[in-house]
Amino acid sequence: MLGILQPPSAQPAPPGRPEPDSWRLEPLAGWHLPLLSDPAFLPLQPLLQRALLLGLPERLLQSLLARPSLAPQVLVALNGQTPLGLIVCRRLNRSGSCWQMQHLRLAPAAARQELAATLLRAAIQRAKGAASWIAAASTLDDTRLAMLREQGFQPLRTDRLWCWQQPASASTAPPLPAPADLQLTALNRRSAPLLWHLEQAVCPARLRHLLDRGVEDLLDQSHGRGWMWVDPNREQAVAAVRWIGDHPGGGHDVELSVHPAWSHLVGPATELLLQRAQSELGAGDPLWLRCDLRDEALQRWMAGLGAQERGERVLMARSVWRRQGLQAPARAAQRLEAILGQWQPRRRPLPTPTPLTPTLPRA
Repeated sequence: MLGILQPPSAQPAPPGRPEPDSWRLEPLAGWHLPLLSDPAFLPLQPLLQRALLLGLPERLLQSLLARPSLAPQVLVALNGQTPLGLIVCRRLNRSGSCWQMQHLRLAPAAARQELAATLLRAAIQRAKGAASWIAAASTLDDTRLAMLREQGFQPLRTDRLWCWQQPASASTAPPLPAPADLQLTALNRRSAPLLWHLEQAVCPARLRHLLDRGVEDLLDQSHGRGWMWVDPNREQAVAAVRWIGDHPGGGHDVELSVHPAWSHLVGPATELLLQRAQSELGAGDPLWLRCDLRDEALQRWMAGLGAQERGERVLMARSVWRRQGLQAPARAAQRLEAILGQWQPRRRPLPTPTPLTPTLPRA
C-alpha cells in the first residue's frame, strides 16, 4: 500500500559524488521506500514501514493530547531522487526530554562525514524540548566516533555485544532449577514499578539522569514483554530481562539487569530468564545483549553460555542547550519601572503622630 505513492517531480541525480549544497532533507514519506533499495538501507525496511504506519495516528494524537509522538522520526537525505542517507531517532521518555539516535545509514557514494553531521544536526533541531541525546558507535568506527565528538557527544561507557540463541539440545535437557525464595514474574503494568526500581539501581547515575525515565516509559519501550525474579519478602525485583527493540541483523535486542547485591544469580537463574524471553519473542530468534566491559563476571558467564561476541560499542551522550525566549513585555516593563523609580522625586514623608500625654488636674 505504501509503494503506490508517487514521488514529486525531480531532476535525476548528477553522476559522481554529490556536493553538500545539493542535499535536501525530507521527513520519511511512502514514496521514499522503493528508492531505499541500497544494501545499506534494506535491513531497516521493516522499521521504516512501521514508522510510516504509526506516523499518521501518532500525529493525530499529538494534536489532540499535546504530547510528543511515540513513532520513530526518520529523515532522508536525497540528491534528486537518489537516497544518500537516513537517520532514525526516537524519544526515550514520554516527556520528550531524552532522544536516541537509533540508526544512521549512508549510501556508499555519499560524502560520509559531512552528510552524517548534517543529518544528526537536523534531527536534533527537529526534536523540540529535548534536553539530552543518546548515541552509540562501534569502537572500530573512528569516523562515526569523531563525528559524534564534533557534535558534542561524550563517551559514557563501553559495552560488549553478545548474540545468544538457545541450542536445540536444550529442549531435551532437564529444566533449570529455580532460585529458592524467588518468584518468576512476567512484566506487566502491576510489576513494572519493581523492574523500574531495579534498572534505576543498575544504571549509572549520570546516564540515569539523562534518560529521565519513569515506569510508563519502561512499558512503552518494552511493549510489556519481559520477565523478572522477584523477592516477595522485600517486594523487590533482583534480576530481569526485557525486550527493547528489533535488531536490524535479525532477532531482538534485550536488556539484562542483575542487582549488584544479587550478583550470585548470574548463572542458571539468568539463563532461565533468557529462555523465557526467547520463548516469548520467538524460539528461533537470537537475543542480542549488551554487557558493560567492567562487569567481568557477566562477560565470563556469557562466553560460557555459548553466546557469540559481536564487537564493542561506545555509548555517548550530549546535552542540548537552547536559547530561552524573551520575557513577557509586562515583566520587562516592571523591571524598567523599578530601575527608573530610583531617579524619580520622592514625596515628603508625613510626620508620625505621637501619643498625647494626659493632663493632671490642678490641686
